[in-house]
Amino acid sequence: MNPALRVRQVRSEIHHDDHTRRVLRGLGLRGIGSEVVVQNTPSFRGMIKRVMHLVNVQEEAALPKKK
Repeated sequence: MNPALRVRQVRSEIHHDDHTRRVLRGLGLRGIGSEVVVQNTPSFRGMIKRVMHLVNVQEEAALPKKK
């Protein structure tokens, strides 16, 4: 099973271009302190790479199961 990635926004999107803001929204981040768990796929890794200066990333064992 692929590990998941826990992404937490730690810096503001203010003073960044619209493309960067859209990438943050695409990841599901809504502001400083918001956190999401995403799959470890090439598309998500590419999005995270674009905003690496605004987020912290941790590797998780697996995605949490939905109820």
